[in-house]
This record gives sequence, C-alpha cells and structure tokens, in this order.
Amino acid sequence: MNAPEEFLPLSDAAARAVSGPSSRHAALIEDAFKVLVETPGGGVRLRGELKARGAAKRAVASLAARADAGGEVGEADVRAAIAGARAGDNRRGGETGVVQGRRGPVIPKTAAQARYVQLLQDCELVFGIGPAGTGKTYLAVAYGASLLLRGEVDRLVVTRPAVEAGERLGFLPGDLNEKVDPYLAPIWEALNDIIGAEQVRRRRDKGEIEAAPIAFMRGRTLHHAFVVVDEAQNTSRLQMKLLLTRLGEGARMAVTGDPSQVDLLNPRDSGLAHAVRILQGTKGVGFAEFQAGDVVRHPLVERIVRAYDADAAGAAPRE
Repeated sequence: MNAPEEFLPLSDAAARAVSGPSSRHAALIEDAFKVLVETPGGGVRLRGELKARGAAKRAVASLAARADAGGEVGEADVRAAIAGARAGDNRRGGETGVVQGRRGPVIPKTAAQARYVQLLQDCELVFGIGPAGTGKTYLAVAYGASLLLRGEVDRLVVTRPAVEAGERLGFLPGDLNEKVDPYLAPIWEALNDIIGAEQVRRRRDKGEIEAAPIAFMRGRTLHHAFVVVDEAQNTSRLQMKLLLTRLGEGARMAVTGDPSQVDLLNPRDSGLAHAVRILQGTKGVGFAEFQAGDVVRHPLVERIVRAYDADAAGAAPRE
C-alpha cells in the first residue's frame, strides 16, 4: 500500500530550490524526516507518515518563502530549515530581506536570526551572543549597510578588539588602516559580499564606512551612525563601558560575541558577559541568543560546537 501523500503547490523557483542541484536538497529533507520528496511540476509532493510530512512541510515552506523572496537557497539554508522544522517553529523569518546585496537579498536563515533582525529594527542597542557560524556579525553588518544605503544613518562604524587568539603577532607595518584591517577582515569580507568591494572602497574614502580601533573611540560621540562591535567577548569591562557610552543622537549599535571564546588573560574581565548581566531589562536594549543548532556554516561546525559545549558542561556529546 502506498504511503499517504500531500501535494504542496509552489512556484517554479520555490520547487527548484526545494529540489536543489541534482536533487541534493530533497535528499537532505528525505533523510531528515524519512519522507519521499518529489517535484512533479507545479509544486512538491510529500509521501510519508502524517507527523513526518508535517515536519517536512514546515521545512519546505521555509525554503519556498526564501526562494520566493529572491534569496539564494543552499545546503546551509536547507539544514537551517530542517532544524527549524524539527523545533516546530512555523515562523518564516526569512521572508523579508535585510538588505539587497549583490547576489540578492540577505535573508535570515533561522528563527533565531529572524528574531535577531527584529531586535536590530526595534532596539537602539542589541547584543548578539552565541557560537561561531551563527551569522551574528554578518547580519549586523548587513543591517548596518542597509541603513547606510537608505540614508537612515550617515556612517557605518566597525570596531573590534585587537586581541590575538593566543598568539603574538608582533609589530605590524603600515598606516593605521593597514594595522587594523587584519583584525577586521571578517567585517570587510561581509561588506564586500553584501554591497561589493568597489562601493565599500568608495564609502571608506568618503568616511561613510569607518574602521575604528577601540583605543581610538575614547572621547568620541557617534551621531547618526550604526556601530558594530565584533568579538566583544575580548573587550574588558572598561572598554565595553567606553564603547556603549559613545552612542549619540540617532545612533544604533550591535554588539556581537561568543562568551566561550574569551582570549583575555583574565577571562572574568570580559566586558561582554558583564554588560549582558547588568543591562538586562534596560529599555532600548535587546538580547539575541544563538545556540549550536543555529550554526549556518559547514554542518561539521555545529557538531564541533556541540562537542565543546558538552565537554565544558562535563557531559558526553550526543549523537
């Protein structure tokens, strides 16, 4: 007897995204939910038990919404949709783009990312906290770039503590930008990906995009700017206070970091953990927390994060 089935009418673009190159996306959904995924034309047919079909349907709907919004759909997006469907999250945070990038709109991939973007819209100060690979910095930069492109802020200011990860790099030659840029490479890579290297260069030359070492932030007041503080777990308490008190009229700030990767000599001096603790409940401040399941890099990264979390908790990692 054939398994129960359900047909979901979709646009051609959405159906192609669900199927994926050589049906790889469909295979991931099939393996995750133990269903059969077919794309006969005009939509997607799901075969399997009722509960499995329901979960697979949520994943398919999330991918379809992303595709219909004009976003690219890759294997990382499929894994994120599967994770969201397993968690029973029906919210399609990816339906609205953050900014129109060179390769289409930048769209949240997970429910946690969607909540993060909502906080960036609603709050003047947002803390994005969680493991590497969850999109904290990329989305903050994308949102700041969108404000700059729409003229809602005059500048995008990025800053990151110059703390080596257990290494001693010694003297770095060159001018200020050449000294600081190695520490800000992830920011520039994100901006180049979102708005293009040529526009980044032009806006840097005009002072609309600025790299400001934390040490050079003292005494400044940032008006009508969007500020991204990256790797904030490596700021001291004094540095964090200095940064948070730079906000001027019309300014907004995103502070991102992973509390499990503190490179300070005294990890207890981390300004990120301290700020998160004392600012809870403060009006205008939002907190977005990411977990290992929100990792959108290589699937192995999620498993690595879970293994380290389990080790830190003194438990054996789960399969």
